[in-house]
Amino acid sequence: MAAAMRLVVTGRHGQLATALAERAAGKGITLIACGRPELALEHPASIAPALSALTPDIIVNAAAWTAVDRAESEPERAHAINAAGAGTVATTAAMLGVPVIQISTDYVFDGSATTPYRESDPVAPLGVYGQSKLAGEQAVMAATGDHAILRTSWVFSATGQNFVRTMLRLAETRSGISVVADQIGRPTPADDLAEAVLGVAANLLSRRGEPALRGIFHVGGTGDAVSWAGFAEAIFAERVRRGAGAVSVRPIGAADYPTPARRPAWSVLDGARLKETHGIILPDWRIGLARCMDRLMTTEQAP
Repeated sequence: MAAAMRLVVTGRHGQLATALAERAAGKGITLIACGRPELALEHPASIAPALSALTPDIIVNAAAWTAVDRAESEPERAHAINAAGAGTVATTAAMLGVPVIQISTDYVFDGSATTPYRESDPVAPLGVYGQSKLAGEQAVMAATGDHAILRTSWVFSATGQNFVRTMLRLAETRSGISVVADQIGRPTPADDLAEAVLGVAANLLSRRGEPALRGIFHVGGTGDAVSWAGFAEAIFAERVRRGAGAVSVRPIGAADYPTPARRPAWSVLDGARLKETHGIILPDWRIGLARCMDRLMTTEQAP
């Protein structure tokens, strides 16, 4: 990074906040992760005092209610955190005169497309989680023009709760695992996402008068789109390369694994606008998966 930056990120223990802390080191960035109890998105009165006290140059709102199925039974809480909370973070950013980066999701789409989703495509979330995140996008846009909304998908890392760690945990006791094969997307390594966030943040701060750098952007891993079953196969192939036993994947349909919330059947995001405006493109997700597996299958980080 060319200039010093004081970046405040909400969601202290999340995958993205953790990855941002790792990636910020050595780049002239002071990164401060904040969260409960000092800042809780579902308690609006806590947000402005907590953020103001940290005197940020830019705010990244990575905190969210991500329990997709529980959101169906607790819609008020999902909206309080993902919509009203995001709006209050953005309002506070506007009050402080700093940009805000809002992390959003592929779940704002209904998954009926057959080509990668562009930012201008119609949104139609299938469930409460997607609806609350879309409402959060709208709240951010209403609160401040100095924003970048980054939609991402299928985030994984060596920390936190994610698909990679779940598959490795199951592989410890099973020789075969049934995985949904009719939902398609591109996985996103959290550390690559963090690198992109830092790049967007630097651009927003150094080029304050450029509206093209503001708005909605799709930020996801590149490479082949895969089903969850295909993703699991890639994980287990990396596991075998590191000396573990083989695990078979049994492809099933989403209808065979019913959940309270419907998921998009197609979650592939088009990152062309991010590349064109910010000059950022993420690497192939398989590179990030290999890096993640190196961490998970050593004593540094147990699954």
